[in-house]
Amino acid sequence: MSKRIVIIGGGVIGLSTAWHCHASGHQVTVIDRGPSHRGGCSFGNAGMIVPSHMIPLAAPGMIRMGLKWMASPESPFYIRPRLSMELASWLWKFKTACTQQHVDRSAPLLRDLHLASRAGYEALQSELPDGFDFSPTGLMMLCKKNKSFHEECETAKFAERLGVPVKVLSAPEAAELDPSITMDISGAVYYPKDCHLSPNRLMSAMENRLAAQNVDFRWDCEVTDFAYSASPVSNQIERVLTNLGEFDADEIILCGGVWSSAMGIRLGIELPMQAGKGYSVTLQNPVERPSICSILTEARVAVTPMGEAVRFGGTMEIAGLDESISTSRVRGILKSIPDYFPKFAVSDFRDCKPWVGLRPCSPDGMPYLGRPRRLQNVIVSTGHAMMGISLAMVSGELVAEMVDGKPASIEGLELLSPDRYGRRS
Repeated sequence: MSKRIVIIGGGVIGLSTAWHCHASGHQVTVIDRGPSHRGGCSFGNAGMIVPSHMIPLAAPGMIRMGLKWMASPESPFYIRPRLSMELASWLWKFKTACTQQHVDRSAPLLRDLHLASRAGYEALQSELPDGFDFSPTGLMMLCKKNKSFHEECETAKFAERLGVPVKVLSAPEAAELDPSITMDISGAVYYPKDCHLSPNRLMSAMENRLAAQNVDFRWDCEVTDFAYSASPVSNQIERVLTNLGEFDADEIILCGGVWSSAMGIRLGIELPMQAGKGYSVTLQNPVERPSICSILTEARVAVTPMGEAVRFGGTMEIAGLDESISTSRVRGILKSIPDYFPKFAVSDFRDCKPWVGLRPCSPDGMPYLGRPRRLQNVIVSTGHAMMGISLAMVSGELVAEMVDGKPASIEGLELLSPDRYGRRS
């Protein structure tokens, strides 16, 4: 039976959810607090689909590494000190989650989610004839120092145990794999199942196709409240109230990124999140253009070819809902590039305008995906942090399964429960 679906959030998670719900025969409305010409995390990111990233952000050693990076204004990680009980609570939950047990429990699920999403993108490529630069050429973890190379080799062993294809490369072998760019590294780890795409083209292609299929998009649409059913036996929402009017709904899907926490408060759902500010710069006429995307391991910088351009992105700055640009963080990204790619110079980027976006980061590094217990017709799909593009297609598919009352196609989703940090009274 066709349902009226209201999706809150027009980023890549919201669009993928709309795609799958519409394909299931439902009437879909997407509402977003921003304008149609927006530029959030779904647009300026590195565009990577990464089965290699099966270790959650909350992992052993992250606290120690973060404290070391805090000392440098150009480092890949920074927490802006501020008096905030919400931040303090998030940090405590993050510390609690940084265990090997958490990694061992979460990694198989992340592997399955990434691989399923990769398959979804392959199918989507055939449905969108103009494409979105989908390139299944793999990813290289480029290591400058021997110590980092050894650590990445240990991660490769972990990936092998989970059945994720991986190959350890010497520096000459890495150069042979991608001869289009000059590298100065000690070695690399190659994940052939990883892919990359152009986020801007993906978002535009999906939105245009959905609009042509009568999916209703409402921009500059701020949710103000929810109207509940008068039935005494159910906690069911009948309408979403906004500054542009009311929207009747049989199902409400919360895909609002970092703003989902505030929405959760209105719904009585505890969704602790912090905004992880990230930056990218896109060089339109690079001196060299890699054919394979990569991570500059020590610098934590992602490198992605996009058409004739190359995008460099990185940093994790916990600074609240602040979208201002820190020139020192951008400088840190740019200064690292010539260390790995010696044909590049910082001066190459003098005319590049930095992009900034706020990633929605849960304390345990896992998305929130599922139905909260206290609400009959609400589904949460948010908190994907740096994995939004990578996990978008499978997230949309899983939500559509929930809407239709079908069994989940992937096991272990209880780890993603939106109730895992308790419920608000």
